[in-house]
Amino acid sequence: MSQPTFTRTAAGLFSLMLSASAFAAEEALENPYGLGALWAQGDIVAKTTLLILVIMSMGSWYVIFTKLAEQSRVMRFARTAQDNFWHAGDVRQGADGLEEDSPFRFIAEKGLESAGKHTGLLGNINFNDWVTMSIQRAMNNVQSRMQDGLAVLATVGSTAPFVGLFGTVWGIYNALVKIGMSGQASIDKVAGPVGESLIMTAIGLAVAVPAVLGYNWLVRRNKVAMEEVHAFGADLHAVLLGSAESGSAQK
Repeated sequence: MSQPTFTRTAAGLFSLMLSASAFAAEEALENPYGLGALWAQGDIVAKTTLLILVIMSMGSWYVIFTKLAEQSRVMRFARTAQDNFWHAGDVRQGADGLEEDSPFRFIAEKGLESAGKHTGLLGNINFNDWVTMSIQRAMNNVQSRMQDGLAVLATVGSTAPFVGLFGTVWGIYNALVKIGMSGQASIDKVAGPVGESLIMTAIGLAVAVPAVLGYNWLVRRNKVAMEEVHAFGADLHAVLLGSAESGSAQK
């Protein structure tokens, strides 16, 4: 290789290294239009909007994880009831064999309570109707408790995009006011504030999408769990009626 060619090659490599170093240094610099700049330069309205979105996100994720754990426990209680309850000698013994916080034990207790309270004025009600109403009330109570928190996900999923849009509109308004006061409308003066404002919309969507997906998923799992509850209630109703008829026949 000749000396001039070697010199040109070395100079080219050196220039390439300088360009790479400059690019790396530029990447290492903090983004002047990022989330940090939005928080540092935002007013009280922008910061409050951002905090609301953060709280909504934390609340939705908390509901998702807690409801997922609760539904898993209900399905475990359903397997326990299926394995143990129906092999007991009577309903009382079967209920005592279930966990204290099991919704299936709660339903069994209410069924036994209704069978024992069929006296006085309540004795005028048909026994079948009375037991049916008592077990249905217990199942409705279980369903209501399983739906706790889902309204939070529905609310977050429907309102978070609008909260983010409000933050965007407010940020663009302030950006336009500052641009109008400065009298400069160059791209570097416009792109920064507007880009920071659009971050609010992105955050609102990032909060809403998991809430909507989590809501639909948990509602589906609730339906599966309630199918187990309704099946248990129907079988318990038949057992209580059969026990009452057997007791009447023995008398």
